[in-house]
Amino acid sequence: MATNQHVVMVPWLAFGHLIPFFHLSLQLARAGFKVSFVSTPGNIKRLPKVPANIAALVKLVPFPLPGLDNEQLLPPGCEATVDIPSEDVQYLKIAYDLLRHPVKQFVVYQKPDWILADVTPCWVVEIAEELHIPLAIFSVFSAASFCFFVIPTVLTGGDGRKKPRSSPESLTSAPEWFDFPSPLAYPRFLATGVHEGFYGENASGISDYERLAKIIQASKAVAFRTCPEYEADYLNLFEKIIGTDKHKPVFPIGLLLPEKPEGRTGTGNDIFGWLDVQKANSVVFVGFGSECKLSKEQVQEIAYGVELSGLSFLWALRKPDSAASELDTLPCGFIERTQGRGVVCFGWAPQSEILRHPSIGGSLFHSGWGSIIETLQFGHTLVVLPLVIDQPLTARLLVHKGLAVEIERSEDGSFSRDDIAKALRLAMVSEQGEKLRSRAREAAQVFGNRELQDTYFNTFVEYLKENGASNP
Repeated sequence: MATNQHVVMVPWLAFGHLIPFFHLSLQLARAGFKVSFVSTPGNIKRLPKVPANIAALVKLVPFPLPGLDNEQLLPPGCEATVDIPSEDVQYLKIAYDLLRHPVKQFVVYQKPDWILADVTPCWVVEIAEELHIPLAIFSVFSAASFCFFVIPTVLTGGDGRKKPRSSPESLTSAPEWFDFPSPLAYPRFLATGVHEGFYGENASGISDYERLAKIIQASKAVAFRTCPEYEADYLNLFEKIIGTDKHKPVFPIGLLLPEKPEGRTGTGNDIFGWLDVQKANSVVFVGFGSECKLSKEQVQEIAYGVELSGLSFLWALRKPDSAASELDTLPCGFIERTQGRGVVCFGWAPQSEILRHPSIGGSLFHSGWGSIIETLQFGHTLVVLPLVIDQPLTARLLVHKGLAVEIERSEDGSFSRDDIAKALRLAMVSEQGEKLRSRAREAAQVFGNRELQDTYFNTFVEYLKENGASNP
């Protein structure tokens, strides 16, 4: 099935981006492509192992992250967003942009057929154009989120510096270019931060929106990790936003479902031993990933809410920076009071394997797009507490589709333990939530349907084969 074609992958330095790019790399290798996955040494060490049967086709290419003159801005060893406070990500972008030269030298030497880029490395545009390598953008975000943030005139050749959303208030409703009713909007307490983060200036000198606009303008195709069964309206809208140019197709490439692991990982066997004796669909998995840096106060309020719900739970918890120790993270006596019906796992946990376990029935999480895919493929009930970036948009769409309960928030964005407990019980055990649970099970027929998702991926593969640099 080999194609003799070579694809260079250039993901952003965040694990919510690195992992989907890694999964796409594995899928392309299974389709016969040679793949070069470009990142930094520290990030590559933290990736899963490439399966032996495709290891010859996947090359992990480590480029040392250039240091900054002021090491206090970006300490040595900080190579991903998870390693630094959110306000310092702008300095990581400065270092990331300095990878332009070594990546260009690599591309010059390798002469790949395609470059698949993330939303951040806008410098690949000049590399692709100068070396006549076709470029495609791969979005780890949903099509709905892209539609919300972009503006047609900018992406079809207009000024990437123009702000399509003039103020934070403009993010609190669906944009005027939506041609159908949509629930997408940010709550006021999150709108300011999102507006500043996406459209505002940062230390790198290039706003996130300018980066995105530049890459989309230069791309030959746009690929979304999604499927029409979930967001056909937004895929169709995005095609309209970028124009009817047949030379820039928009591909839903499926959900890139990872291969089912053989057996259990050696890590966390005590977790699975506990899960094995729980009732089917009775346990709530609580996990907010690595990018959502909850405060100690937020963690404790969530803990009280989980305790009040009376439900069984498994919590993958990352210690907040403000907590002195892991034991200091949770409320006093929480572990003792919930002993037997709950387990707290500090640090990394085998999330995919946990979600696959038959005892898991629901998830309390941040509603990141990758976690939605990972959870709905098993038909779990969703309780969402969106915090950053596109999460409020994905949460709104889930609720609109009857697939999630969103935790109520005050005008300042705060939430209470009662709000947490109420949402969990509604989703997991109340008679009122049965329709929600039923819809989640129905969604698994799409999100967990590997044959269906592979159909979309195969269409994208054929496009890459027919339009690569070696097939002009």
